[in-house]
Amino acid sequence: MRKLLSGFAVTGALLSAPAMAQDLTISITNLTHGTYFTPLLVAAHANGNHLFQTGVAASAHLQAMAEGGDITGLSADMTAINADKIENPAGGLLAPGATTTLNLINAAGNDQLSFTAMLLPTNDGFVGVDALSIPTAAGTYTYRVNGYDAGTEANDEIINGAGAPGNPGIPADPGGASGTGGTGVTSTEANTLVHIHRGVLGDSDPTGGASDLDSSVHRWLNPVAELTITVN
Repeated sequence: MRKLLSGFAVTGALLSAPAMAQDLTISITNLTHGTYFTPLLVAAHANGNHLFQTGVAASAHLQAMAEGGDITGLSADMTAINADKIENPAGGLLAPGATTTLNLINAAGNDQLSFTAMLLPTNDGFVGVDALSIPTAAGTYTYRVNGYDAGTEANDEIINGAGAPGNPGIPADPGGASGTGGTGVTSTEANTLVHIHRGVLGDSDPTGGASDLDSSVHRWLNPVAELTITVN
């Protein structure tokens, strides 16, 4: 069975069972051609909590993750609500086409799954799932996951080593396919709330043009990741 569930395509049987601790195997695959995921934060938490929400202004901790890949603030937020969490399961960047797999035992009541990581190279793009209800019946469930824009920085597509909030630009291109000398795709961000990312523009000029990104390498459309949850 495949259908849309809160914006995600899901495969699996959705059945109910009594709330209890669960042994979960979680896999996250990077579906993009030339975009990397910075260290991931994966958390199971109680209903009513969030790493991010669309249509809402990004928190300072979300901004730090979306602009520079820093998950320490969001991780502390999850600790404060007694979430079951795993940081950086891939041991660094998750490359295009790569998969990271982790085991997570979520305590009773921590029945929502969230994860996030910066999309690199972007200005403030990130991949994530917000408060997905964890299936309770044994089985394997597959979801397609979108990329989001934190709304905190203009998508100028200029690689300049920036990464701290308030410093426009892209920290780096891990794949080494970017150009230089871009004048900037834009200097404004009309939507300052968390929203679906429109993807990057890029261009084909390695020493100029508007963007430092290569349209044949870095351009992407949603979805950008696949999430698989196996309830054991």
